[in-house]
Amino acid sequence: MKDYAQPDAGGHFGTFGGRYVGETLIAALDELKTAWDSAKNDPAFLAEFHAMLRDYAGRPSPLDYAERLTKKVGGAKIYLKREDCNHTGAHKVNNVVGQGLLARRMGKCNLIAETGAGQHGVATATIAARFGMSCKVFMGAEDVRRQAPNVLRMKMLGAEVVSVTSGTSTLKDAMNEAMRYWSAHCTDTYYVVGTAAGPDPYPEMVRDFQRVIGDEVRTQYAEKEGGLPDLLIACVGGGSNAIGLFYPFIGDASVGLLGAEAGGRGVATGKHAASITGQQLGILHGARTYLLQDPNGQVLEAWSVSAGLDYPGVGPEHAYLAEIGRAKYAAVTDREAIEAFQLICRLEGIIPALESSHAVALALKVAATMRPNQSVVVCLSGRGDKDIDHVNAWLAEHPDAVLA
Repeated sequence: MKDYAQPDAGGHFGTFGGRYVGETLIAALDELKTAWDSAKNDPAFLAEFHAMLRDYAGRPSPLDYAERLTKKVGGAKIYLKREDCNHTGAHKVNNVVGQGLLARRMGKCNLIAETGAGQHGVATATIAARFGMSCKVFMGAEDVRRQAPNVLRMKMLGAEVVSVTSGTSTLKDAMNEAMRYWSAHCTDTYYVVGTAAGPDPYPEMVRDFQRVIGDEVRTQYAEKEGGLPDLLIACVGGGSNAIGLFYPFIGDASVGLLGAEAGGRGVATGKHAASITGQQLGILHGARTYLLQDPNGQVLEAWSVSAGLDYPGVGPEHAYLAEIGRAKYAAVTDREAIEAFQLICRLEGIIPALESSHAVALALKVAATMRPNQSVVVCLSGRGDKDIDHVNAWLAEHPDAVLA
């Protein structure tokens, strides 16, 4: 793995990824790939990107030792990579700063985005305001209902929020509508994809903007403990926060990589969003990857208590890492995530995003099986302001899950 070099020139991660789109988007993707290939090798572009992460987004985010969680578990030390401390409240701003700079470099004056939990939409609206661009955010009608605080934030930042009522009215459908809109307006419009999915070059580009998470962890962990952590854990929907954490460590065989997928009501019920667990190959949003589909190849509805994880596919690099065995993935149920949400609130004074709570739940389970001289780093991908009403409603329906 020391020579890990993905994707290839065609945007493939092994047999995953690539570009499976209609002719109307080929020219736009070619233009984007040319711009990205130039920008990623331009020291001035990279310097401006890192300067904005420092001065605007507030990086580096802390690496926080969760002492009381560790004591509760009684196993490995648990560290939290605090992406919730970033401007706009999540890891999403890392990618959006990079893509916003790229859009400006390309001369695009309008930004569009898809969003589920709303954090990517908020971040895109934020950078559009910063750069004086227009912003249109596509969001499933069900997610608009679940994530009302973020909808208000986007509107206050000057964005137009388009409520998508087709399909299941969630993230998949929002991305479908965003791609349709982009195909008709690509001359002056830049599509800010929010996760490490979609057609080439998006998976590579989003990963490279998000790798700042893992790069910082290498430095911060070495300062605190010396050497490298034993295990990295992050939630996986499309998988941008996870690939950002994992990527700088792929060549370090001693470091385990573990992704927490949304197990919903339980994988056996069919009400889940655990695409890698299911391992059904197909094409979704322009890339070959694992996704939820029926025997006829029709995309199935994803399910999760978390709006940001109810996506029926996964980024192609995660599919590849699972196939070659470099990373492992496990499903975490809604109930487990809500219990972890409550626990970290009570023990660490942190209100996490429901997405992040899936990673915390998996960390609690796995850390308990490890030795006290080992360490786990969990990516706390975002804060939970957006989720508190939804969690409160869920707990009212499941009083047996309320912590004493």
